[in-house]
Amino acid sequence: MDRPGGEGPSCARCVAVVREAAGGFPDTRKGSNSRYPVPDAVMSAYAVFFLQSPSWLACQRAMQEEKGASNALTLFGVAKVPTDNQVRRLLDPAGPELLHGAFRGLLELLEGSGALERYRVLDGRTLVALDGTDFHSSEKISCPDCLAARHRDGRTVFSHKAVTPAVVAPGVPQAVPLRPEFVTPQDGAEKQDCEINASKRWLEDSLPWLGENRAVLLGDDLYAHTPFCRKVLLNGLHFIFTCLRESHRAAYEWLDLLEPGDFRTVSETRREADGHKRTWAVRFAKGVPLSGEEGAPRVNWIGLTVTDSKGRQTYRNCWATDLDVDAGNAVELAACGRARWAIENGNNNTLKTKGYHLDHNFGHGKEHLANTLASLNILAFLTHTVLELTERHYRLIRDRLGSRREFFLHLHVLTVYRLFSSWEDFEDFVMKALGIGPHAPAAPPELTKKGLIRRYAKRKDR
Repeated sequence: MDRPGGEGPSCARCVAVVREAAGGFPDTRKGSNSRYPVPDAVMSAYAVFFLQSPSWLACQRAMQEEKGASNALTLFGVAKVPTDNQVRRLLDPAGPELLHGAFRGLLELLEGSGALERYRVLDGRTLVALDGTDFHSSEKISCPDCLAARHRDGRTVFSHKAVTPAVVAPGVPQAVPLRPEFVTPQDGAEKQDCEINASKRWLEDSLPWLGENRAVLLGDDLYAHTPFCRKVLLNGLHFIFTCLRESHRAAYEWLDLLEPGDFRTVSETRREADGHKRTWAVRFAKGVPLSGEEGAPRVNWIGLTVTDSKGRQTYRNCWATDLDVDAGNAVELAACGRARWAIENGNNNTLKTKGYHLDHNFGHGKEHLANTLASLNILAFLTHTVLELTERHYRLIRDRLGSRREFFLHLHVLTVYRLFSSWEDFEDFVMKALGIGPHAPAAPPELTKKGLIRRYAKRKDR
């Protein structure tokens, strides 16, 4: 929905960013069978993920025949709506790297709106959480991008995995998904690809943006090892990684030898997201060797124990960081380390259980289809996140409809049965039906009490 003057992100502007990237997809077809343009296939797949409606394309073709136009055209710029199978055939040869520009473009819209400022911590730094997630597994279907696990019983299990970075911040529920890096067999590599190697590739490719935003990388215990930490430091970045005793024996042997006076403890009572007050006890020590390897990085160790008003422990974790820690910032550093949970709950869990169905096999193909479709799915999630953080009318509708599933249901039903001329037309129709935003009822004149008037005014302004 475009606003006067074109300020800020809108549905139309976000879709335009994706459409621009779609124009860069190659057409590998031979001969004259080119009825459906490749960009239309890209945008068709993106639209399906935007609405999370597998049957949507068929409904739009029926609308085109009945009304001479469709929402595929007016909302997503799809002139000729292909079938699901045609989409799969056209996208299979195209790798997910062709969508990197769309991820950058949407992130630039978000940055331009100023919405990323709420994610700044530690004197203007940005937290970027790294995590790997599996999204397909089969013993029968495979492609060149598949990982292969050979079991002792003779079975071979093929799977897809991606590192799904996200911008997070303490106290901010929305994780901002960044472009994924897929764990795939690498040309010339003797060993099978892994999450850490994929994270290294993503880091190298994203260095300009990471540097500009003074990024601090977050990750689970897998990342808190010498080679990856060195990689982070050599590139001028910082880290806060989970550091568990079981996998860091040398570091904890060192900690066990320290005197009580070598540790500092800071306590703070905080009101957490559920409204309850809890006490954070942060214990830290400096100059701890990350491992027993010669030349291993020295890190600062932070341990956090959270207890409720009755003294019961509700949370405990430990981290290793290269950032300096003192009594003034220890609690904030612990909160930043703890913010990593958002990539699991607010990002990967959302993609798998909150309506995006990342685990579902939308199409595997013989080349890159599975990874390209997964990228389009995450791209739709990023689009929704950008709009939720920046576009007032979109946020109003999301808030009123509640869950993502309910939101997707309304999107599907309305765009199947009614033709909209634009995203602005769509949003205005929904707000009018719900009685929100510019269509919220005015306060009746007899209601003169300040509290009631304020309540009506707030509803109208939302």
